[in-house]
Amino acid sequence: MKHPKIIDILVESPKGNAYKLDYEPETKAFRLNKILPAGLVFPFDFGMVPGTKGEDGDPLDIIVISELSTFPGCRMEVRLIGALQAEQTERDGKQMRNDRLIGIPVVSQLFPDFDELRQLPESIINQLEHFFKNYNEQAGKEFRVTARLGAAEAARLLT
Repeated sequence: MKHPKIIDILVESPKGNAYKLDYEPETKAFRLNKILPAGLVFPFDFGMVPGTKGEDGDPLDIIVISELSTFPGCRMEVRLIGALQAEQTERDGKQMRNDRLIGIPVVSQLFPDFDELRQLPESIINQLEHFFKNYNEQAGKEFRVTARLGAAEAARLLT
């Protein structure tokens, strides 16, 4: 079964970057949000899905599993293959959902036939979970994955 959910995303922080950028629609520019601790870099391109809104008020986050590293502002079509459903506890103790969508570029040559999260090697999924946990820990937050969602469940998060 071919996955029908192709979405357009915007890369904010490219693979290998040790800093987090946030796109600001009102200025049409990127703002430096934070510098990651020594040794911590984004494992894949990280960005957002324009036109969506998560519980935190920001557009939904997406990490793009790919053989390449693009640049801030790169728009690309990705196949939505799943998501990490997660709860985040802020420094003030407030809890909220902060899911991470997972996609693969439509033009990927490394993963051309991957349509579901379960097709990714377990090691990649584990690395993603550990990255987000460590990334949030450094900011004084707790990030806990509560479920791994397939493509159809992830697509429902968009609505």
